[in-house]
Amino acid sequence: MANNTLFPQGFVWGAATAAYQIEGAWNLDGKGESIWDAFSHTPGKVANGDTADVSCDHYHRFAEDIALMRQMGLKAYRFSISWPRVLPTGRGPVNWVGLDFYDRLVDTLLVAGIEPYITLYHWDLPQVFQDIGGWENREVASYFADYASVLVNRLGDRVRFWITLNEPWVVAFLGYRTGEHAPGITDEKRALQVAHNLLVAHGLAAQALRTHMPGAQVGIALNLWPTESVSNASEDIAAAELAWQKDCGWFLSPLLKASYPSDVWEKYGELVPDVAPGDLALISQRLDFLGINYYSRTVMSAQGTVSPVAGSQYTEMGWEVQAPALRRLLVRLKKDYQAIPLYITENGCAFKDEMSQDGQVHDQKRIDFLQQHLSQARLAIGDGVDLRGFFVWSLMDNFEWAHGFNKRFGLVYVDYPTQKRIVKDSGKWYAQVIKQNGVMSNCKPAISGV
Repeated sequence: MANNTLFPQGFVWGAATAAYQIEGAWNLDGKGESIWDAFSHTPGKVANGDTADVSCDHYHRFAEDIALMRQMGLKAYRFSISWPRVLPTGRGPVNWVGLDFYDRLVDTLLVAGIEPYITLYHWDLPQVFQDIGGWENREVASYFADYASVLVNRLGDRVRFWITLNEPWVVAFLGYRTGEHAPGITDEKRALQVAHNLLVAHGLAAQALRTHMPGAQVGIALNLWPTESVSNASEDIAAAELAWQKDCGWFLSPLLKASYPSDVWEKYGELVPDVAPGDLALISQRLDFLGINYYSRTVMSAQGTVSPVAGSQYTEMGWEVQAPALRRLLVRLKKDYQAIPLYITENGCAFKDEMSQDGQVHDQKRIDFLQQHLSQARLAIGDGVDLRGFFVWSLMDNFEWAHGFNKRFGLVYVDYPTQKRIVKDSGKWYAQVIKQNGVMSNCKPAISGV
């Protein structure tokens, strides 16, 4: 058993989900409408007309799902809170029934020996705020801090780890530039203002969390897709670097360097956001950790994106399987930015999973994917990267946003008509990884059970 296959003692092994994707109960027990409720109920916005009205019914089945987490040996569970479930009008009176749900969820996790990692915002803004401009309205950032205060006051005695925002790039650019996600707007200037306002919201929420819970561990989760040049030609390298700064540096630099990338700021010209005095100091306050959602890379030439990459495998999402780029990303973050603990807050893949005649789901491609990425993560630790945990996306199959139920990412298969859960081979394999604290050659799924 080689030592370089083992992870450091105390390494956090987890899985992740998001409230809108799994909870269902979209209009029960006082919950307000979210922008994704409105978006998915709009014809033509989601594949097959799917909605997450029921999805995995986690709202009613969370105890069963936590039992599966315990069966797999998860040490941590990253989940998000539905803002409109707790505050149906975004602010003002608390919906105590909604908040009680998360109270019970946290308690049940702790009884199972699973540490909760809470994400405050995973894309389901209260629709009432969209009616006043959504994230374009800077006041919403202040309301977000108030929401953070409600949650930490109720759950902070038991929850140490808090993630303010999940993937602000997606919120801003898929929601406001391409319109693929809620609220479905296509305006780049508005998208850039939303991106800035989200970072301000992060800063205000971080302050609120620490005010009410001085020992809170506060971070943010960014989707980082490293952009790599197709060749060593200077023009290809320059194109790749500019694309990296536009997508990843646009968030990393304000958070970790208190500035926007100057070359990208100049490129955007009149599209740049309004930045108030003190904003960058607020955005760049200390992070206790940075969450990285890594799925793939982009390959760039001076002429544009290169796809497909010859010889590469692709997932059902059309994303290249490229585990070595994860190691290069982690090493670059260590080199270019201040020292900060890192977590892989999402990593996983969608493949065409089907139940076999034996009633099981044999998803060898997902096992191969995770094994490759975990191996590269371990190599990055050997390079001196302070990587502290790894959360597989996702715990279970769920509503995959504009793709509806077409894409399955889960370690657990969900048969939506019956709500039956089946731990896939990848979930059984992951249980062995956790048990051994590493990826060894003998780390194979059990024949039955976990």
